[in-house]
Amino acid sequence: MTHKPAALVIGAGIAGIQAALDIADAGFPVYLVEREPSVGGRMAQLDKTFPTLDCSSCILTPKMVNVGQHPNIELMTYSEVVAVEGEAGAFHVTIRKKPRYVEEDLCRGCGLCAQECRMHGRVVDTFNQGLGKRAAIYVPFPQAVPLIYTVDPTACLYLTRGVCGKTFKCKDACPTGAINFEQKERFVEVDVAAIIVATGFDLMDPRTKPEFGYGVYPNVITGLEFERLSSASGPTGGKIVLNGKEPQDMVFIHCVGSRDPHTGVPYCSRICCMYTAKHAHLVRDKLPNARITVFYIDMRAFGKGYEEFYDRVKEERVFYRRGEPSEVYRRGDRLVVRGEDSLLGRTVEVEADLVVLATAVVPRADTLAVAELLGLACSPDGFFQEAHPKYRPVESTRPGVFLAGCCQGPKDIPDAVAQAKAAAASALVVLKNTAQDLPQRHEDTKKKL
Repeated sequence: MTHKPAALVIGAGIAGIQAALDIADAGFPVYLVEREPSVGGRMAQLDKTFPTLDCSSCILTPKMVNVGQHPNIELMTYSEVVAVEGEAGAFHVTIRKKPRYVEEDLCRGCGLCAQECRMHGRVVDTFNQGLGKRAAIYVPFPQAVPLIYTVDPTACLYLTRGVCGKTFKCKDACPTGAINFEQKERFVEVDVAAIIVATGFDLMDPRTKPEFGYGVYPNVITGLEFERLSSASGPTGGKIVLNGKEPQDMVFIHCVGSRDPHTGVPYCSRICCMYTAKHAHLVRDKLPNARITVFYIDMRAFGKGYEEFYDRVKEERVFYRRGEPSEVYRRGDRLVVRGEDSLLGRTVEVEADLVVLATAVVPRADTLAVAELLGLACSPDGFFQEAHPKYRPVESTRPGVFLAGCCQGPKDIPDAVAQAKAAAASALVVLKNTAQDLPQRHEDTKKKL
């Protein structure tokens, strides 16, 4: 790091990555903190992006590599901000680096440890939304940055039970001796002039809508689970298969939790209409003979090229029914989606082999804790509150702290990137002004001494 004032970016999804790169490219040092073992966030889990159907990894991976190699960025993965003091231009931040139980400078990312782990193929793979299994020592996905293995402390036999057979198979398999079970958490203190919050979002647990049968019927899945099914890097190699069978009748349900005061999510999640259209297109591409039905309340194709993409999907033999389903239930070995078709004015029932739920975008579970830590306010919907929605949309309620991406509210990838670039530009103003004040501060300090 140089002696220029630095910025802190919290969260390394696409918004955090973009903000960090913009500030670093301007010549200022950046601390990029990510709580997961790898950067990439939610976008790393996606297969294609709408409306262009570009490969998500093809867009994201080069940026991930850039933040990992940029000379002005200090990447701190598997870490969390635990304390923030001071004011704009002079924040003092404490960061907790969680133990990976793997020495970062020794790990080559070869994966021999995972192959020999006694829990190999027995630990739920959260990156793949529980659709696959991994070892207790892992990287989230093959393109992870940094490509360093991490021991899951909740799954490792030694860390949970104090015993792992007579020998540590993972340690014995590591050619560089990188695995170190004596590793402890460390605390790092840094001084920064500006902070960008890009902590992202969660998806609503569809179990809060029990009428749809999620968690009861294995062939009711979420949109993000479908992304992992259709992804070439997913557990099925990109084949849309559930329980060994290709579904022939598929139903997609919009607004599961969104625009519903009973779930506490009265707002539109903005991305569901379009990613469901994308999912329907992917099904048609991979299962040409499948029958596809989409239940929707209203179509909101608001972005550039979105309406055209929606029209394209409709022409691909995708049947859109206007109406909100009331329940999903089993009839024999198949599912039945019951709902009212508001255009026909009658109740309809559609049989399905697979039902995909477009669940609501909600604030992260730790949003209130982060807000308290940083001294920020939250809006009534639970996301971070901007200083003013019109002329200060990327500034938070605390000077020197800026917001980027879905931590401020639901948005698609282009809007998240645009807001990240705006937040970076606003942070650069603080950094530049702080840099200009530094010589005077040094002179004042010398006079006091």
